[in-house]
Amino acid sequence: MKKKILSTFLIFLFLGCSDNSVTSSEGSVEIDLNKVYKWNMVTTWPKNYPGLGLAAENLSKYVDEMSNGRLKIKVYGAGEMVPAMEVFDAVSRGTVQIGHGASYYWTGKLKSSQFYTAVPFGLTAQEINSWIHWGGGQELWEEAYAPFNLMPLAGGNTGVQMAGWFNKEINSIQDLKGLKMRSPGLAGEIFSRAGAETVVLPGSDIFLALQQGVVDAAEWVGPFND
Repeated sequence: MKKKILSTFLIFLFLGCSDNSVTSSEGSVEIDLNKVYKWNMVTTWPKNYPGLGLAAENLSKYVDEMSNGRLKIKVYGAGEMVPAMEVFDAVSRGTVQIGHGASYYWTGKLKSSQFYTAVPFGLTAQEINSWIHWGGGQELWEEAYAPFNLMPLAGGNTGVQMAGWFNKEINSIQDLKGLKMRSPGLAGEIFSRAGAETVVLPGSDIFLALQQGVVDAAEWVGPFND
């Protein structure tokens, strides 16, 4: 099924200006190039959120243009169709066709997923893109996601993430003891081992959580989005 969906998607991209019907290389999926296909994309971001949310909107726009209007992708912000942290499951179940989010949100389901977002002291944006596209990373990613009925693709890169924002000065490792901090992935695990209590929250909930004292610190993306 994943191969058929991907081949359908690629046929749209490469033959978007044709008015004929074609059959895939497998010979089993006939595609009417005059038919309009409508897909839904759910995201972990607020609607039209700068950078992250707009990356999903741009993908929808580019696919519409490249398919000559035959493949339309409607983008839903976090909570509009499914909660932010249920994007992975929604696509895995087939409830929607596409999800857009940060792969390290899914480390509770798949530990290796964190390597495709950000790793403390890890790869830069250029290095991780090089690894995924030309260093074998994509093949490993597909293998890891296959049991979940998912086909992963890179959909944006914010670059290196920062250490976080704190409601008090951090001058020693002792200052992390008991600190409630929003931080996912390997970074969250590091803070947990250092004595902090880490939680995962969608971006839209972070500011309010800080205001209300639900968390004492938070790591999001970087200065622009923060």
